[in-house]
Amino acid sequence: MTNRLIARIAVAAAAVLLSFGALAAAGGPVQHAGTDLGDRASLQRGAQAYMNYCAGCHSLKFMRYSRMAQDLGLTEDEVMNNLNLTGAAFGEHILSSMPAEHASKWFGQTPPDLSLIARSRGADWIFTYLKSFYLDETRPLGWNNALFPNASMPNPLWEMQGLQRPIYAEAAEGADPVVEHLEIATPGTQNAQQFDQTVRDITTFLEYVGEPAALKRQQMGVWVLLFLVVLTFLAWLLKNEYWRDVH
Repeated sequence: MTNRLIARIAVAAAAVLLSFGALAAAGGPVQHAGTDLGDRASLQRGAQAYMNYCAGCHSLKFMRYSRMAQDLGLTEDEVMNNLNLTGAAFGEHILSSMPAEHASKWFGQTPPDLSLIARSRGADWIFTYLKSFYLDETRPLGWNNALFPNASMPNPLWEMQGLQRPIYAEAAEGADPVVEHLEIATPGTQNAQQFDQTVRDITTFLEYVGEPAALKRQQMGVWVLLFLVVLTFLAWLLKNEYWRDVH
């Protein structure tokens, strides 16, 4: 059994539990993200997309550029030239360049740090949330989110996804309208499959940021399992040796 297969089994088991938690927390269905922490290419693409579309508002205050480079197989030059958009030192934490007072003025509140968002919400929730923005003229920023209603942010990925409009379900008289599903009103630069992959990459990156040690823990887990198999076999041989004269 390869490292990748064992990792996928563990991720699938965790995803089932996190999906139920995210469903209860959000009050609505979530889509399976299908993230794979063993896919380094996805992690690298996710880091690039996050820095380009999310880091302007959201910090990762528990992650350093140097640690990210080490874990994702990137050189210092690659990180500093392509992923560091604030001019921070290589060993510093990944912080947003947006002043907190400006953020509160523009969005009504300071955008949260996303270091632990994957641990608190789950990968499936993040994946679904990033796909659930739609145009809503009643909101101050002109956007809303079907998974997390009245979110105080616009869709950062609208150019790639396109513009979505809501299709409402029939509701009782006087009841608030409920979004049944979303449909693309204006296409973006990516088709549905390409956009799903982009969102999956960002989700994978945020899942890694929430627990960087998970990458090494999965690799070590294979050797731990092999050690336990060998130890069990040796214990069985020892037991047979002890009980040989009894039989």
